[in-house]
Amino acid sequence: MKTIGNILWFLLGGLFLAAQWVLSGILCCITIIGIPFGLQCFKLAGLSLWPFGKEISYHKAGVGSLLGNILWIICFGWELALTHVIIGGIFCITIIGIPFGLQAFKLAQVSLFPFGVTFEKA
Repeated sequence: MKTIGNILWFLLGGLFLAAQWVLSGILCCITIIGIPFGLQCFKLAGLSLWPFGKEISYHKAGVGSLLGNILWIICFGWELALTHVIIGGIFCITIIGIPFGLQAFKLAQVSLFPFGVTFEKA
């Protein structure tokens, strides 16, 4: 089921979302200070392509992750999270789209706080 879900996700919006994450990553990597943010963008671009079958886990991170998440929310996070929430709302209009909407909401949560997060196969 997760393979079919991932293929449909890729065709129905995953490619657009991943392209948005890659573009944000490239913009972040222009400066040396932005490279850690760009690496998080590239990590989340991979998750945006194939979100089904992956669980998100938050680890107890240090002060660096906290500061990174605060800067992330101010600079990029809220725009990317808003995109995922809008797409998730559109998917949840129909019963068939609810699993896709739930994946979009999962990505919205991660796009607000990307530092200190890992993805594991379910």
